Amino acid sequence: IGRQHGLTLDPDLPVSALSIGEQQRLEIVKALFRGARLLILDEPTAVLAPTEVDGLFSALRSMAAQGLGIIFISHKLNEVRALTHRCVVLRHGRVTGRVDTPASTTSSEMARLMCGHEIVPPARGPSTPGAAVLTLDGISTSRHSGMALRHVSLFVRAGEILGIAGVAGNGQRALAEVISGVRAPDAGRMTIAGKMVSRFSPREVQALGLGRIPEDRMTTGLVTNLPLADSMVLPRIGTGAFSRNGLLRPDAIRTFAEAQIKAYDIRCPGPMTRAGVLSGGNLQKALLARELAFDPKVLIVSQPTRGLDIGAARFIHEKFLDMRGRGCGIIVLGEDLEELLMLCDRIAVMYEGRIVGTLASADATIARLGLMMTGAEGTA
Repeated sequence: IGRQHGLTLDPDLPVSALSIGEQQRLEIVKALFRGARLLILDEPTAVLAPTEVDGLFSALRSMAAQGLGIIFISHKLNEVRALTHRCVVLRHGRVTGRVDTPASTTSSEMARLMCGHEIVPPARGPSTPGAAVLTLDGISTSRHSGMALRHVSLFVRAGEILGIAGVAGNGQRALAEVISGVRAPDAGRMTIAGKMVSRFSPREVQALGLGRIPEDRMTTGLVTNLPLADSMVLPRIGTGAFSRNGLLRPDAIRTFAEAQIKAYDIRCPGPMTRAGVLSGGNLQKALLARELAFDPKVLIVSQPTRGLDIGAARFIHEKFLDMRGRGCGIIVLGEDLEELLMLCDRIAVMYEGRIVGTLASADATIARLGLMMTGAEGTA
């Protein structure tokens, strides 16, 4: 079945040894083996390298030519235009448009149908980075859950956005955990704003000026069964702003949350709304509001716009560029290369737990980054 549709797999390998792209191919082959005549793929390219995306699209075209029906759900308009025969646009759970010829429809036109107005990507103007606000020197970790880090060294400067590209599972999670103080490295050192990190705890790195927006908004980011107001102050609940003499200050917490809800246009009934009922875009806005309210020197963000509509993604991008202009050093970990090229001043690539190269965005292309992500090319 795999050979018939161009889904090459080694049947002798254990599933744990397969890449993310290979595991996805396996799931498709399993569905075809069970006689499926309709495939529903929800954001199938979110964690794939560009070469894997090309292979997936070739396989999907082959299946469609042989009579299989495919529903392809995606926020990536260029992919929708490149792959699909017809397109239905949804906004707030309703059909807002139908496109009979996606290939001949511009991404701007489709974005207008999605958002109800024209979406113009934010412009990343020139910057003059300052001194390094975060440095990692020879960071290594043991294999705990996922890929271990191997002698990772990098830096990000004030007023700079550094992208970290890589196929999922190549050490990005371990890197984010070390920088966030969740995991202590086995070797190497890290400084924030010139001060050495010694204990590697979330409280220590936060006190040194680091803000964090994790990949998993629902479990690591916010406490979904608490009111939004409480979730938005939890990391700083012990500060004088929100507690006094060991007692919480509910009015101060509510006032802070109301101000952030208004400033970030978080769509919810009010600050006492349970965080878990918010949409993905509003959850991400709440996380962003929580971290940026305290003016971090360094911000680390994992998969900032995964699963968000184009309007919410643009809002997030604008906030990052605004913080860059105010001197914050930002690290963005992601697999969306178009997003990284648009946002970042430099892009480092991770492969098998190492930084295999760093490029200025002006010198980077999707093709070159894709090769580096699969270990086919490295650069200094």
